[in-house]
Amino acid sequence: MTFVRSAPEPVLPPPPRGRDPAASSTFGSAANIVTTLVIAFFAERSLPHFLAWAFTNGVWRGDAADCRDAGACWIFLHEKAPFILFGIYPEAERWRPLLVVSVLIGLTLWTMPHRHWTRATLLTWVVGIAGSLLAMAGGVAGLTPVPPSAWGGLPVTLLLTVLSLALGFPLGLGLALARRSRLPLGRWLATGTVEILRGVPVLTLLFIAAVMAPLLLPDGMRVETFVRALVVFTLVSAAYLSEVLRGGLQGVPRAQMESAQALGLRRREVLLIVVLPQAIRKVLPPLASTIIVVIKNTSLVMVVGLFDLVSAGRVVLNDPAWPMPYAETYLMIALVYFAVCHGVARYALHQERVLGEGGR
Repeated sequence: MTFVRSAPEPVLPPPPRGRDPAASSTFGSAANIVTTLVIAFFAERSLPHFLAWAFTNGVWRGDAADCRDAGACWIFLHEKAPFILFGIYPEAERWRPLLVVSVLIGLTLWTMPHRHWTRATLLTWVVGIAGSLLAMAGGVAGLTPVPPSAWGGLPVTLLLTVLSLALGFPLGLGLALARRSRLPLGRWLATGTVEILRGVPVLTLLFIAAVMAPLLLPDGMRVETFVRALVVFTLVSAAYLSEVLRGGLQGVPRAQMESAQALGLRRREVLLIVVLPQAIRKVLPPLASTIIVVIKNTSLVMVVGLFDLVSAGRVVLNDPAWPMPYAETYLMIALVYFAVCHGVARYALHQERVLGEGGR
């Protein structure tokens, strides 16, 4: 028996959308009410004192004597900001680290739009990083040589972050693929490497690189502290990135790879063109978190003698001519780190909206 539909099927209304927790009112529940009242109470108590310390009693002009028994000593930051930002780099040559910071920030801003994700941009990054290292080290084009032990401040933070992520990403991808391999030996080696690097504190690894590495090197061979710290951060970044990428690779359906291979693509092309872009799109939030962790971990290089932002701030506080304004110094350092990390987080959210992954 055959049934023939004589009337069109009615169009059903769309299902009701669930309430978005993020869009709920501030006073949506008793817990929210209590939390809001507690925050408002502490803000009402602390904000007037902070404003009085920072602005009403703050010292904006004068010298160290004017900061005695006063509020915030902002003139201290005005005097010491170059040292905090550039460390013990020779004062007459500080235009070079300033140029390096400008180049790295400029390259980052240039790379953000999708239309600039080209091989030319990649080549520009390679040239920019190589030029930045040469500018910091000197010894070429008439520049005064400056050893890496004299580098410091914001350029060290940015260079360690960019280089460790650039070198750690392909290494992390290799570890992620090895952990998914069918070869037992490669899988075991990759798993052991990742677990060791993730299980040992970064501080311990830096101490090993600073203390034990020189003892293991041949006589007469010396590796700069900056290079040793870079190796540690690269390995740690690779370990964390490998797990993030492995999660993204597991989220790509096998049918995608099989379809690409059926079209005649080679395994390398399948990975780079089909699988990896989808995997990265799926793990944008943890990938951004890993990058932020790497940025903040660069503050640990102070234990091996490198002058990053934090260690440079600690050095300037030892000046006996000033009343040791800890709050102002660490507030400035915190704002620099927050600006960099917040920029990474906002860009990751922008990429989620552009790629539409969060709404699928």
